[in-house]
Amino acid sequence: MPTLTVTISLLGLGLLWSLAANAWPSRAFPGPGRVWQVLLREAASGDLFYHLGATLGRVAAAYIVAMIVGSVIGILLGSYRRADRFFNPWVILFLNIPALVIIVLAYIWFGLNEVAAIGAVAVNKIPNVVVTMREGARALDPSYAEMAAVYRFGPLERLRHILLPQLQPYLAAASRSGIALIWKIVLVVELLGRSNGVGFQIHLYFQLFDVAAILAYTLAFVAVMLVIELLLVQPVERHATRWRRRPA
Repeated sequence: MPTLTVTISLLGLGLLWSLAANAWPSRAFPGPGRVWQVLLREAASGDLFYHLGATLGRVAAAYIVAMIVGSVIGILLGSYRRADRFFNPWVILFLNIPALVIIVLAYIWFGLNEVAAIGAVAVNKIPNVVVTMREGARALDPSYAEMAAVYRFGPLERLRHILLPQLQPYLAAASRSGIALIWKIVLVVELLGRSNGVGFQIHLYFQLFDVAAILAYTLAFVAVMLVIELLLVQPVERHATRWRRRPA
């Protein structure tokens, strides 16, 4: 039933889109049929998969860097109150710097290259991860740490059996929001300073006023991210929380 409901809902959206496009025929508002034709054309030429692959590579690299760096900093700040009081203004500052400013400065300071692009995206996401993981570290139950000391757990055992299970909900929240935020920022990075990727193609077709191509690349990338969410993120999250009691 959930699959049927989603299918009917998407078909209804497509029907509404088609009716609106027919009622207002314009190059600026193509119908789903025209967008589908462009999507097939770009896929047949190979350009669609090339640019999707470039964008996904940047998303994956920025996501890994942001999650690792942000998690380490967040756990340390949540565990040491003095460090948290000292660095909290830094976190607030980076949380409120616009993403566009960081991207432009990264390109000016480090050049129009992959390191600057991925680094700019990661820097935009790291403060959000820090805030989430800091709250998770503050919520750790000290009794489990005492138990680990009694049973003389090593560092790896503490990480696997004490720390990660308690931080799992916060890791899942940071991961879920991270993917949603990072891929949007990656498109801006590509639009401003890269020569490939979905953002670059959107910028190219914007100059040509080809709205059908813009929508084709947008919908293709959104579909890829939805597949990643359904086939990768949610199954991993269910596996990580399999030990929890489910509501009846």
